[in-house]
Amino acid sequence: MIGLIPWYDLVPLLPILGAVVLLGNPNPQRARDICLWISGITLALATILHLANIPANASWLGNISGADLIHIDEFSGPLLPLTALIYFVTLLATVGHKAKKFSFGGALLSESITLFTLSTENTWWLVFLLCVGIVPMWFELRARQASARIFLIHQSLFALCLIAGAWLSERTTVPSLNLSVTLLTLAVLIRSGAFPFHCWRLDLFDKASFGSAILFTAPMTGAYLCMRMVLPTEPDWALHTISVLSLATSVYAAGMALVQNDGRRFYCYLFLSHASLVLVGLEIATPIGLAGALSMWLSVGIALTGFGITMRCIEARVGRIELNRYYGLYNHMPTMAAFFLLTGLASVGFPCTIGFIAAELLTESAIAISPWIGCLVVLSTTLNGIAIMRAYFRIFTGTKHASTIPMLSQPEEKFAITVMALLILGGGLYPQPGVKSRYDAAIHLLENYHRSTPHSQEPHSQDSDSRDQASPK
Repeated sequence: MIGLIPWYDLVPLLPILGAVVLLGNPNPQRARDICLWISGITLALATILHLANIPANASWLGNISGADLIHIDEFSGPLLPLTALIYFVTLLATVGHKAKKFSFGGALLSESITLFTLSTENTWWLVFLLCVGIVPMWFELRARQASARIFLIHQSLFALCLIAGAWLSERTTVPSLNLSVTLLTLAVLIRSGAFPFHCWRLDLFDKASFGSAILFTAPMTGAYLCMRMVLPTEPDWALHTISVLSLATSVYAAGMALVQNDGRRFYCYLFLSHASLVLVGLEIATPIGLAGALSMWLSVGIALTGFGITMRCIEARVGRIELNRYYGLYNHMPTMAAFFLLTGLASVGFPCTIGFIAAELLTESAIAISPWIGCLVVLSTTLNGIAIMRAYFRIFTGTKHASTIPMLSQPEEKFAITVMALLILGGGLYPQPGVKSRYDAAIHLLENYHRSTPHSQEPHSQDSDSRDQASPK
């Protein structure tokens, strides 16, 4: 009986119902409470469905539209609870004066659109959702009376390339020579913020609320677009282009993070560098390499969301963080200091954290492809690690901060921090389930790739293919 109910329809529909309930509600505290309940139930449902391995049956939406709109497989299964977790902990840590300026209804609408996006592989439904997902952020920028010109220019170009690329891809039989490949590749690069299309992300973090900017970028919908519409059907040169530009973006963003004085720009470059490494892993196209990229997707989503929440909590107490001075906040917020260090080191693959195995798999596969690629991946990770330690010393050490206002963590912030810390350490100390899940997803994706791609366009054969085909230990 349980298997006959289309449970996966409820996961993205619940936030929409919450957004409708919040329409016209002027009380920020009540809006926050309703939002937390809806987001928490969504997280619980998505987690239970994934852990119980309940199949995605024919959905109500599919019956209404006549198309298969909801599709959950080995690849997308963990992305739903991950996204629901990102939204829940970010909303949970929205306390105090931040709650008065935060759009909880907009956050629930954005969560619903993102969950729908990660629940489908239908081309036009995916195109529609990715374009509609721009709207809530645009409304927030307008509500804050901030200029949305840079954001709109880039997102309009993204939508144009995506729609035109999807339309042309259905009307040609020579994918290696048509314009659709170029347009879809551009769409992935723009949405992912790859160089030289990264300036809209800096502008977003500068003008939008910190929490909303995290929610818009952390689910990495650009990488999802690449996996669903570029990897299965497009030729090798498209993947090479994405990989090369992503590798350059990762090193460039890591170097920029190292010299930033503004805290938000530092975080933006840090996230951009790590997210670009996920796209680098997609071009490797071996089971171990792809499994490493997918594992890094999860680890970056958890670790850097926690890192961003910590910076947001600090910013709520001292204002916009400037990394050209010392704050000396350790004595006032030791819990935040520890979590700042934990999440930052987890993102660069510190041992016993969730990012360690992901970084190891990705680096090993990159070196097998080319020592130069492997060296650049290591260089990017090293620069990110130095940038994180620099930010830690600037914020928490160097001087004594005098304050008559208590800066200790609120109960909601402590709970969010505890949940993320347990996931980071648990995923590092017992990584096998996550790695096995990502390896199975990599095999599934590569099988689809081989079925969709002619032999002349198959991924590069490596000397280590026999080793890569073995299940990870």
